[in-house]
Amino acid sequence: MSKHCVLVSGGAGYIGSHTAVELIEAGYDVVIADNLSNSDLRAVEGVRQITGVDVPFVEIDCCDRERLASELFERYTFDSVIHFAAFKAVGESVQKPLEYYRNNLTSLMNIIELMRRYGRHNILFSSSCTVYGEPDKQPVTELTPRKPATSPYGNTKTMCEDILRDSVAAYGDLRGIALRYFNPIGAHPSALIGELPRGVPQNLVPYITQTAAGIRECLSVFGNDYPTPDGSNIRDYIDVVDLARAHVVAIARLIEGKNKENYEIFNVGTGNGVSVLELVRRFEEANSLKLNYKIADRRAGDIVAIWADPTRANEELGWHATRNLDDTLRSAWAWEKRVRGIEE
Repeated sequence: MSKHCVLVSGGAGYIGSHTAVELIEAGYDVVIADNLSNSDLRAVEGVRQITGVDVPFVEIDCCDRERLASELFERYTFDSVIHFAAFKAVGESVQKPLEYYRNNLTSLMNIIELMRRYGRHNILFSSSCTVYGEPDKQPVTELTPRKPATSPYGNTKTMCEDILRDSVAAYGDLRGIALRYFNPIGAHPSALIGELPRGVPQNLVPYITQTAAGIRECLSVFGNDYPTPDGSNIRDYIDVVDLARAHVVAIARLIEGKNKENYEIFNVGTGNGVSVLELVRRFEEANSLKLNYKIADRRAGDIVAIWADPTRANEELGWHATRNLDDTLRSAWAWEKRVRGIEE
């Protein structure tokens, strides 16, 4: 059987680059496409270094449909697409809603339209647990009702899920899966790829590691008066390599025709809720250091708590989160040290 080829849009990003590695190591050919607006060519080089494969890279904006057609769909013979390419900062989306709607919706619609034009059938969409809003009960399952998003970013995830669902329903030869991620953290064990945010980090762990590295003076924990055991928010932190492996089994499900419906949804999380203060403590203990942090006012739009019930992914995909949280936090610090040239 010939090798299957997968297009990874946004493949120079944090989750995309880790997924590219896992796909290659599982025997797939991969093409990476990215406009590098919030990513770095070093990630592509990291993928090549880890895998020993000269992975094709195309610098392209997925909102440019005609270039997408001529430089990707006509040039490469991928049969499946994993679509990551999107703007993803919650706070920025509140300030720049039109940019988020234009980019995130247009890029997905272009991909689906070209898949139909060129006879490509399998699409895996990078969704988010933000679609659940502030859930009424924990943990959340795939049947937990979606709620109105608290940001334009979150709203684009809901809308993109609906675009994919409706497209699959209308076009009989299209098969799709949406993976609802919880909170990806950590880095590849090689420390050759990891999370490399531009500017001030929007996510907790890069802010932690940059504070530990002395780049940020102090970490702010936004609120210690929430109705949780220690007063800080609770999230489901999943190792990025575990998350990447979920994409490998999900794309195999589509390629092999094992999907039970033409459109399916899976939560991808550990099933464990960990508070912000607990994560800070675990980072300190795992890496034998002390962090400078303070309690700050609550941040607008933050929900109290959310964590996954991953049973459906466990049973249907045969996927489980296996990485230990302390190992994950050590990998995040190892990556930060390598990027910053910090010696032991």
